[in-house]
Amino acid sequence: MDIKIEASWKARLQTEFEQPYFADLVAYVRQEYKTQQIYPPGKLMFNAFDKCPFDKTKVVILGQDPYHGRGQANGLCFSVNDGVTIPPSLINIFKEIQNDLGKPFPRSGNLERWAEQGVLLLNATLTVQEGKPGSHQGHGWEQFSDAVIRHLNDDKEGLVFLLWGRYAQDKGRIIDPKKHFVLKSKHPSPMSANSGGWFGNNHFSQANNYLKAKGLQEIEW
Repeated sequence: MDIKIEASWKARLQTEFEQPYFADLVAYVRQEYKTQQIYPPGKLMFNAFDKCPFDKTKVVILGQDPYHGRGQANGLCFSVNDGVTIPPSLINIFKEIQNDLGKPFPRSGNLERWAEQGVLLLNATLTVQEGKPGSHQGHGWEQFSDAVIRHLNDDKEGLVFLLWGRYAQDKGRIIDPKKHFVLKSKHPSPMSANSGGWFGNNHFSQANNYLKAKGLQEIEW
């Protein structure tokens, strides 16, 4: 199956695209786009991969679902388009960056600037129905994103994985902490973050210190 995705990812994921489950997933998603309001727009479905090639990936952040509100999702986890109100989880991410690194609070919630520096912003499920969080779970996306994580774990060394919340941590069990730098904390959503365990995790400075020690360019968070 010919999937339009960045070349270095396509080379590694082509065997996945040939699997029967992926053909079923494509048929399901195509039908959903025809009959429902689905986010992100189809052309941005693989935006996380297109903006952050496999060969340039240094940091991986795992999300769960795209945002399900109109105009929000742009194919990068936790990210929204320019001009869109910054969602509560992303506000807490920016607050932690502010506390951790002393950086000013951004005007835009568009995280393309992170992706272009080598941060893979990967949702476990790449599509969602408007107003229905979790609506596209259980149709094959999770198997696909597991394959992505497996390739990163097996074929690269010295990546930083940021696993926020139980869902991401469960999904990240296949990551080898001896090969990669794995950081875990509570999820930045208000209900979770305000109960303790998100603020003060210092994940952003820790990630940069690790990259610097490896002789790699730090991320401009």
